[in-house]
Amino acid sequence: MNFAFIRHMRTCFLCLAVSIFSFVVGTFADRKQSPPIASRPVTFSHDIAPIVFRSCAPCHHSGEAGPFPLVTYGDVKSHARQIADVTNRRLMPPWLPSLDGLQFEEDSHLSGEQIALFEKWVADGSPQGDPSQLPPVPKFSSGWQLGKPDVVLKAAAPFSIPASGSDVYWNFIFRSPVNLSRFVKAIEIHPGDKRLVHHANLLVDRTQSARRKEKSPGSGFAGMELQIESEAFDADGHFLFWKPGSSPIVEPPGFALRLDAGNDLVLNTHLQPSGKVESVQPTIGVYFTNEPATKFPVLLQLENDRALDIPAGENNFVVTDEFTLPGDVQLLAIYPHAHYLCRDMVALARSADGTEKTLIHIPRWDLNWQAVFRLAQPEALARGTTIVMRYRYDNSSDNVSNPNNPPQRVHGGNRAVDEMAHLWLQVLPSGSPSDSRDPRMTLQEALSRHHIENNPADFESHYNLAAMLQARGAPLEALEHYRAALALRPGDATVENALGGALLAANRISEAIAHLNAAASARPDYFDAHYNLGIAQGTAGNFSDAVRELTTAVKLNPDDAGAEANLGAAFVALGDNQKAILHFSRALQLDPGNILARENLEALRGGADRH
Repeated sequence: MNFAFIRHMRTCFLCLAVSIFSFVVGTFADRKQSPPIASRPVTFSHDIAPIVFRSCAPCHHSGEAGPFPLVTYGDVKSHARQIADVTNRRLMPPWLPSLDGLQFEEDSHLSGEQIALFEKWVADGSPQGDPSQLPPVPKFSSGWQLGKPDVVLKAAAPFSIPASGSDVYWNFIFRSPVNLSRFVKAIEIHPGDKRLVHHANLLVDRTQSARRKEKSPGSGFAGMELQIESEAFDADGHFLFWKPGSSPIVEPPGFALRLDAGNDLVLNTHLQPSGKVESVQPTIGVYFTNEPATKFPVLLQLENDRALDIPAGENNFVVTDEFTLPGDVQLLAIYPHAHYLCRDMVALARSADGTEKTLIHIPRWDLNWQAVFRLAQPEALARGTTIVMRYRYDNSSDNVSNPNNPPQRVHGGNRAVDEMAHLWLQVLPSGSPSDSRDPRMTLQEALSRHHIENNPADFESHYNLAAMLQARGAPLEALEHYRAALALRPGDATVENALGGALLAANRISEAIAHLNAAASARPDYFDAHYNLGIAQGTAGNFSDAVRELTTAVKLNPDDAGAEANLGAAFVALGDNQKAILHFSRALQLDPGNILARENLEALRGGADRH
């Protein structure tokens, strides 16, 4: 039975304009053979260039987001005092986690000695030094960083960014990039003019649900928060994003992303006015692999936006959430998120014996530099471990990031002047989806129950829990949560269809027909609703109504063999064998293995031969 699983992701990665001066910094290896800094001159060639080439130039070169280049001695000397100042104040490099948590890839914090190098270089007059000691100048490709993609997709139409005003969130839909199932090892995002794009985040839409938000095909649509539906449980546990200076990620062996025929890709972009009207038209490159996915990560979200009611002047407002793991997992990456008022973030792993380990600690949160932090090595978290999220907010005038002056009461919400308390964890559950109980299902079911316990009005969690319960054969509890979801969003076509399908599976036909009728009426182009309603009408013996609904389903999706076969069966029930044969034949053309069509067609033709 067709029902949809709602994937709900708040796509507010990196929700503020890029600072005018940026580094992306790698770890700098100390030169053990060098004398102490105080006893020798510090030069660009020997000391400063290795840091700059590795850490600054990836953002600060022609075509990248940095507002000026930092590639040559002259480039760096002209900004020497600024570099020394921002590194000394630890405003740069933009690395948020402290050292008391786990180790992450691309750890870009600077040691005290590295900061001292910049200070002494400026004090010494910023000498160039011996050019023979200069390391190779980095070369940057203006094209595809991973080589020529297997498929290049360009947004159907550009989007025009207003000259002024607040930041804009715009979604571009790349329609059906594959016509058969393929595995993807990497997706490289070229968002357009990097001066205008603060970040871009890519989602897979397996049911083309985002298309309904467009006014016309290819036009795109506005919005920061996306709700993506999937026909079945599909824990799409990949972070697919771009930010200035970031390199495209090639998934490790076994972690490939599956794309099926008809899947769309939706690129959510955060755009920034530049003072004049400009446009962006993103392009993405898709890289395939012949190695199928064998490892299936899951994204877990802890959040407690409901608790965000921060009085004006409050400087120590704490929000927490806790979730206990129902099975063993490996932690792969962490993405924390809040807005302007958050000052301190901690995520802990509390073992069953009460022992706590810091996963990530951000003592000075800065919305400008948020990111997905990928672990240098996976961290094993045992069943029964409780993940603890603890965020502290400062809504006083002492918080220089406070968007309100004077401070005002702030609640949870999606606007920049609202607040959020979110923690995303990418984890790899132990076990295989082929096990008798998919460990991903166990994990997501526990998480949905947790969210409902925290917030009984959580529509997505009620709906998703119902879909998972139905999939594992718990129809009565599934119906309970479908009804709860419908009470929260009366008339929602997706929920009406899913509830109708669940009632049909439970053989409560008249109730199923009522909800499926509501779904089809609310969304006349909803294939699943018409298909399910046709089955329900046929089950009830209303074959003329079944023909009407299944005919509509076939028009909406001419390539669905099941709709054709069931339409043929409805015509058989009405005694119109000629039309039945046409639809059974069409079903077998689409799917030679369709048993309903094959057996009925053989029976009809056998009967005709006997007569």
